[in-house]
Amino acid sequence: MTVRTRFAPSPTGYLHIGGARTALFSWLYAKRHQGKFVLRIEDTDRERSTQEAVDVILEGMQWLGLAHDEGPFYQTERMARYKEVIQKLLDDGYAYKCYCSKEELDAMRETQMAKKEKARYDRRCRGIEQPPEGKDAVLPVIRFKTDIDGEVVINDHVKGQIVIKNKELDDLIIARGDGTPTYNLVVVIDDLDMGITHVIRGDDHLNNTPRQINILKAMDALIPEYAHLPMILDEQGAKLSKRHGAANLLNYREEGYLPEALLNYLVRLGWSHGDQEIFSIDEMIELFELDDINKSASSINPDKLLWLNQHYIKEGDPEHVAKHLAWHMEKHGINTDNGPALSAIVTALAERCKTLVEMAQSSRYFFEDFEDFDEKAAKKNLKAAALEPLKKMLERFTATSEWSGEALHQIVLKLTEELELKLGKVAQPLRVAVTGAGMSPSIDITLELIGRDRCLSRMAKAIRYIEERVAAQ
Repeated sequence: MTVRTRFAPSPTGYLHIGGARTALFSWLYAKRHQGKFVLRIEDTDRERSTQEAVDVILEGMQWLGLAHDEGPFYQTERMARYKEVIQKLLDDGYAYKCYCSKEELDAMRETQMAKKEKARYDRRCRGIEQPPEGKDAVLPVIRFKTDIDGEVVINDHVKGQIVIKNKELDDLIIARGDGTPTYNLVVVIDDLDMGITHVIRGDDHLNNTPRQINILKAMDALIPEYAHLPMILDEQGAKLSKRHGAANLLNYREEGYLPEALLNYLVRLGWSHGDQEIFSIDEMIELFELDDINKSASSINPDKLLWLNQHYIKEGDPEHVAKHLAWHMEKHGINTDNGPALSAIVTALAERCKTLVEMAQSSRYFFEDFEDFDEKAAKKNLKAAALEPLKKMLERFTATSEWSGEALHQIVLKLTEELELKLGKVAQPLRVAVTGAGMSPSIDITLELIGRDRCLSRMAKAIRYIEERVAAQ
């Protein structure tokens, strides 16, 4: 049997980290068993589904690198198939028409609750062949005829064996009065038609599973295996708020996280392999099994995500990290056409930056000239004592034919010795002169990456700045 999993988000909101974890686990299980991963967009809720949400889902999946083998399939394009199945269920006696009004249903539930009974549909239309008197014009809903006896057994990969008595289930609506099918029917037909062997989803769907299994049995279909994932909670153990990740997954990209870091973070929210914390994608595929998913809910840990992100920035291929950095540079309006390679920026700043946003903001001076020096850094370093070292440095930098970090480093060291100064008395004013601020990678790397022309121009600017300050005193 070929393993076939699916991710089936509803485009009524953005893809969030809970959905992304479901997608990851489904993708990993398919890859682990050389199977197929199917992407399906459950867009039958036409009032709430939006194309914007669809686009964000697709963009989020692409950013994470969770490529689907088949799809995306859209439920709105399969309406004829759903109606065909509804009619067959009616013809075969597994479904019936219900003419009850909303008022009748409300009154029914009030009576049941007054008697301290479980509120459910009492099957009053079950077995009716014709519309009740006075209801000829009513557009009936279609209900599934759930077995009154027996039970549904779910051998869940996460929860273990779950047994639900059929008498606890009501006759759920599978088609509305206007003929449109409901979620519990369409998801069953889709899983059947797409050959899904393993349904991996959040445990908020657990109540739907026995109902869907009963429909599959009525259709004489194979029952897939199930794995219902526990919730993801915030640091205090409460349900996730939008601030903590229940909003748009792509917010993590906006905040400067690498997809590898987020995937590593997500896989550890509910799954483990010993004490290992860092997993490459290949390791995840090799080791992932549904039976290893934790039964209890997981809590998010933003500090851990930040730690993982810095790890992947430092240890990742600079060329790969640079591709993601390029997106942030553009986002921050930094033109990188006339400057060093972004992979070199990644190498230079990897130890200093925890996010790509921080890296983009910290690297602007490599590509753009600045109007003013940082006031605090200039006050401390661009003083009269720095005038002579900067002037001599400008002369020697202008005269050198080799603009490399090592060559420039030797020039700085030699001048420091000649002037009998500590390195910081020369290097720090130079750093402020060429970057505009007091923080940068080592001065030799900084000079090399900024480039000859920019460095010489900025050093001249710093010299003028000092001279003007001295003259004003």
